[in-house]
Amino acid sequence: MVTVMDDLRMEISDIRRENLRTLMKQRFDGRQARLADALGKSANYISRCLSTAQSSAGSKNIGEDFAREIEQKLGLERYQLDQKDMQLVAKVEGNAEYFGEFSVWDDDTPLDDDEVYVPFLKEVELSAGNGKTVVEPSNKQKLRFGKMTLRRQNVQPSEAVCVSVSGNSMEPVLPHGSTVGVDQGCTTVTDGKMYALNHGGQLRVKTLYRAPGGGIRMRSYNIEEHPDEVYTAEEMLQKDIIVIGKVFWYSVLL
Repeated sequence: MVTVMDDLRMEISDIRRENLRTLMKQRFDGRQARLADALGKSANYISRCLSTAQSSAGSKNIGEDFAREIEQKLGLERYQLDQKDMQLVAKVEGNAEYFGEFSVWDDDTPLDDDEVYVPFLKEVELSAGNGKTVVEPSNKQKLRFGKMTLRRQNVQPSEAVCVSVSGNSMEPVLPHGSTVGVDQGCTTVTDGKMYALNHGGQLRVKTLYRAPGGGIRMRSYNIEEHPDEVYTAEEMLQKDIIVIGKVFWYSVLL
């Protein structure tokens, strides 16, 4: 027997479901994977929340706790998800949107099921003491990535590494100290895309263009101080220039 209270629960769950669909369209281009990543849930979980009981036996109602969690993480007013015909936009102050709080973690925080550690590459000076360096993965420095974030970029977790940007050659896009995520599985140069390189033991991040005969042209954003560098295929071998992979993500701290 269905009671009046059951009817009310069903109605509020339907409202939340429709609002979440609207939110997914407005904020995430209608992509369930992007919404799931933002909420820290699996794609299957979000799919069940968006499915109706009639269309899927595995559908899931959006309960009180998860509704409030959605509002907190996506910067909505409390109970806004429960309201009919709402324009689900973030709280706006000036020209900035509030999308929720940071999730704080450190190296001792366990990985979630949908996360992986991505190692950093670093320059290591050889023991000979002549200033020569080689590029190696760091045993200590690492960054957490959502598996869904990597999947959206078609990056295999085993192929992902991070690199810290040094110097001002890529300013203003990548100031000194910025971090980039690199896909080592993608080393074929596409003109105008950003890549990490191992230049004789020096880590570099540049925009690359193909040059005739298999060479490359390196371009910096700060081109006034750092003009283009062009290398033939032979010079790349002589100078030990190796394309590590394509940049798929970057983070900037000001």
